[in-house]
Amino acid sequence: MSGTTTAAVALRRRAAGAGANRWVVLVVLCMSLLLVALDATVLHVAVPAVTEDLRPGAIELLWIVDVYPLVCASLLILFGTLGDRVGRRRILLLGYALFGLASGVAALAHDPQVLILARALLGVGGAMIMPATLSILRQVFPDRRERALAIGVWSAVAAVGAAVGPLLGGFLLEHFWWGSVFLVNIPLMLVSLPIGRLLLPESRGAADGPWDVVGALMAAAGLFGVVLGVKRLGGGEPPLSVFTLAPLAVGAVLLVLFVRRQRRRAHPLVDLGMFARPAFSTSVGCIVLAMLALVGLELIAAQYLQLVLGLSPLQTGLRLLPLTFAAMAAGLAGARMLRRFGPRRMVSFGFVLTAGAVLLLTVMGATDNAGLLVFGFLLLGFGLETTLFGAYESMLSEAPPAQAGGAAAIGETSYQLGAGIGIALLGSVMNAAYAPGLSSVPGVPSSASASAAHSLGEAYDVAARLGGPVGVALRRAAMDSFVHGLHVTLLVSAGLLLLGALMALRLPRTMQCAEPPAPVELPAPREVAESRVSV
Repeated sequence: MSGTTTAAVALRRRAAGAGANRWVVLVVLCMSLLLVALDATVLHVAVPAVTEDLRPGAIELLWIVDVYPLVCASLLILFGTLGDRVGRRRILLLGYALFGLASGVAALAHDPQVLILARALLGVGGAMIMPATLSILRQVFPDRRERALAIGVWSAVAAVGAAVGPLLGGFLLEHFWWGSVFLVNIPLMLVSLPIGRLLLPESRGAADGPWDVVGALMAAAGLFGVVLGVKRLGGGEPPLSVFTLAPLAVGAVLLVLFVRRQRRRAHPLVDLGMFARPAFSTSVGCIVLAMLALVGLELIAAQYLQLVLGLSPLQTGLRLLPLTFAAMAAGLAGARMLRRFGPRRMVSFGFVLTAGAVLLLTVMGATDNAGLLVFGFLLLGFGLETTLFGAYESMLSEAPPAQAGGAAAIGETSYQLGAGIGIALLGSVMNAAYAPGLSSVPGVPSSASASAAHSLGEAYDVAARLGGPVGVALRRAAMDSFVHGLHVTLLVSAGLLLLGALMALRLPRTMQCAEPPAPVELPAPREVAESRVSV
């Protein structure tokens, strides 16, 4: 009798420890996310220093900047589904190791080709880490109420990483050389790898049938082509260029063949039946639309702050910080809002609030209005994070646990595609509204007008070369045209956001929480060390 009682007490203690360890696991996963989010933006401020030291060509510089997100977006589905099959913790730890190794190679690169290769390897590591963090979170927090809170913390950390990246990069460049922006990853990896191996639970989905290697490669190649084509469009490349159309066409064909292949297979790589669930497909659509409406807008806003208002890069980063703080607040408050209002009202409210913030920013002109910008960015950050939080949580909760890695990969891929399409679409809208205003500036030659129509920065260069009253007139016309284009782009973005609010009406009205299942029992660290097979 006493033995039974002692065993019961021990079991309760182990269950209590498991509950506590879930939040330790969340901390480890957030460290992973912080690393990937930092690396996505930390290089931006180092580009001039890299250009001066390595002397890359225009194409090489483009690949140095773009190869990381391009490779990462292409491989998300491959590694997300592979983690479901062979173990999400295993893929995550391998991603840690590869990320640290690639960071060292990037920091010590002496020519552009080595840096491009290192950035590509960083993209592979990021693709291994990102889906694994969300899918492990889905496994460790089976109770939807706790999981919503965990996703809120997770998304707040993502906002912090994206904002801190440029600031950290600027600090490192002031005190060290450009390679230090990569070396900062290595201490984080040296800490995350042993802690993750010790504390993270292993989990995997159903292993029915062989893993579809051909399907995984088709998805990777198709996404690579589509994302490459979209990025070329966003970079201002001619839309009818063979180097733009060919990757788009080949990528689209491969993705169509991938979908057909998955529908025919008894054990598909990705369960496309998830898209038949309104909550899942609507959540994915909301993620794409939110990023499509806002990422290109953020790029244009940075140009406005620097080229129209004349702020320095550091001042520009500080002006954008309120957006980040508001996003952090929305992430931390997201679980409570979701329980109170439900996915439908929460995501719709986020879209409407963000659209209102975008319309408010149409008041911006050629003169600085710091109070208006701060207030608009606060509304923008809170509304955007509210939308993304509700969409991500609904998508992840709707997916079967066995498909958690694939679902997380679909969510992250949607995010990347929405961002790329947004830059291309809103960039095209901006150019269409900006260029006509420079076609008939008095005294400016037609060749100079054509060059100035490419971008505001180029218009300023042309105006400086012309000099005198003609140069002043061209500079003023370019600034006015840019502000006009910004207003048109803001209106288009607001329309897309209101369309997202209507789309969100297909989400469930309430946060449907079943009885929480038994907590995932995480073994004590000593037991983990003794029982796990090394990766």
